[in-house]
Amino acid sequence: MTAFILVPGVFTGAHVWEDTAARLAAAGAEVHTPDLTGLGAGRGPARPGTDLETHIADVLAAIDSVDAAAGREIVLVGHDYGIHPVLGAADRRAERVSRIVHLDAGMPQDGVPALAAVPDQALREQLAERAARGAAVGELPPPARDGWQRWGSTAGVPEEALDRLAARAAPQPLGTLLQPLRLTGAVAAVPATGVLCTGNGAGIEMLQMRVGFGDPAFEALTDPRVTFFEIPTGHWPMLSCPAELAEVLLRAAAGEGHRLKPAGTTGPPPHLRPFLLDLPEPARERTGNVDLYLPAAEGPRPAVVFVHGGPVPAEARPTPREWPAMTGYARYAAGQGAVGVTFDHRLHDVTDYERAAADVAAAVELVRADPRVDPDRVALWFFSGGGPMAADWLGAPPAWLRCLAASYPILAPLPNWGAAEGRFRPAAAVADAGGLPLVLTRVGREVPEIAATVAEFLAAAEDCGAGVEVIDVPNGHHNFEALDPTDESREAVHRAMRSVLAHLTG
Repeated sequence: MTAFILVPGVFTGAHVWEDTAARLAAAGAEVHTPDLTGLGAGRGPARPGTDLETHIADVLAAIDSVDAAAGREIVLVGHDYGIHPVLGAADRRAERVSRIVHLDAGMPQDGVPALAAVPDQALREQLAERAARGAAVGELPPPARDGWQRWGSTAGVPEEALDRLAARAAPQPLGTLLQPLRLTGAVAAVPATGVLCTGNGAGIEMLQMRVGFGDPAFEALTDPRVTFFEIPTGHWPMLSCPAELAEVLLRAAAGEGHRLKPAGTTGPPPHLRPFLLDLPEPARERTGNVDLYLPAAEGPRPAVVFVHGGPVPAEARPTPREWPAMTGYARYAAGQGAVGVTFDHRLHDVTDYERAAADVAAAVELVRADPRVDPDRVALWFFSGGGPMAADWLGAPPAWLRCLAASYPILAPLPNWGAAEGRFRPAAAVADAGGLPLVLTRVGREVPEIAATVAEFLAAAEDCGAGVEVIDVPNGHHNFEALDPTDESREAVHRAMRSVLAHLTG
């Protein structure tokens, strides 16, 4: 017999669980849907001083209400902000909790407030400044009916359910977001399940990529006690697909789910596997964070600057400029008479795009200033998570930029990045690209959440008449140069390089 305790997220109360709770109960489970103080009728309005500890106490009361003598296994489910009080309570009742479910929620750490998970960066900065002034009291009003998208994708939520969500929302006590979570470490022994809502921008394949980068925070997710499920919906599965969510929660309680593979257990991770072409080694020179692969040719030569993806943890070794795909493309360009350029930028988190974009601009200026480079013939080639930074160059392409290429790119911020509007949206910038030649390599087996951004970009390009040469790799995966060393993949690389170089030399 399982007892589920379902803890709601920001601005919401027990009411969001009604359909899911009914289905769990029909399956024979005991279900508790506690309101958190100030966020639902069950606990009343927020009191002065309501903070994260108040909500942890609310969850502890729910745990203690489950009859320990009945032998029920308690599964704590935290949606969104709700994972913070869930972890805080589980840390103090670890012996009572059989599993924690992170429902489209992050991995909060000791000493970090829930504010760090607020998706709106401008709001995070505003509230952090307020906390620094000692003004941590008060409430954050819920979004208007059309503003919920900024707190997580509303994909799949029926209009009437979104109406109810907005109508029943309550202000979030600021102390619940600003007070740091305190953990003793006991909660680490409790098995966990992550339920990823892919419509909100995260999927199992993307997590496995991050594990391959050697990120210590993601390596912990390879523990065999940690499992994962995907649901193809937005951030509110209890409203968009309650039946599917109930089924997943029952399977999670039974210990089912996908398990991530530790880095290195199946050979080198994809980003460190050999490039699919055997190429000569040209001369290489290093200046700071920039490597130049030099052709055996006289006079200033055109240059191709390759912009790696991410986010990549700062501790990753080798750094991206030495990854086989990056060096492979740079060597290929040098072999064809152009200067190939790889470099490291500081995209270590999805909040780092501004400083990473500054690194791209600095690298380009360093390259154009080199006497061996023709400063009026430069191409930029973006990969994977580097794609959003293409927006800067699409929106105001300089005359010396002769081509912009992208391979399996992310071309819009994913919903859970908290950057739904603003600077790094190539689909919005492409209307100003003018006659800039664009070359896009698209893989047929792309991660769905990334494929959606490519489709959005191509639709925008078609609407404005921008010329995009699309090179398809129908059987290719993200990072196909390492994962799919086939004739189809090799031909795609050849075609893309020929096209870019033709725009540089034509």
